[in-house]
Amino acid sequence: MHPNVDQFLRIEQGQGYVQMGESRENLNFTRNVFDDSAIVIPAGTWHNLTNIGIVPLKLYSIYAPPNHPFGTIHSTKAEATEHD
Repeated sequence: MHPNVDQFLRIEQGQGYVQMGESRENLNFTRNVFDDSAIVIPAGTWHNLTNIGIVPLKLYSIYAPPNHPFGTIHSTKAEATEHD
């Protein structure tokens, strides 16, 4: 959840399962996503994207305004949440 930024995700490769909602315990919006899917996540919305395919899930993300310094790379979800 990003309290002050909107987020846009575009799936370039793979298949995923996206969940969004008003709280971590209430991710009541769910969709399967795949190549060329676009996901818009409003500021303050809890969300999760899980790879459900057999190939790596590749995507890009745009934040408005930017949320991470230029060049930031997170190899794992654990690494990403460690810095939030």
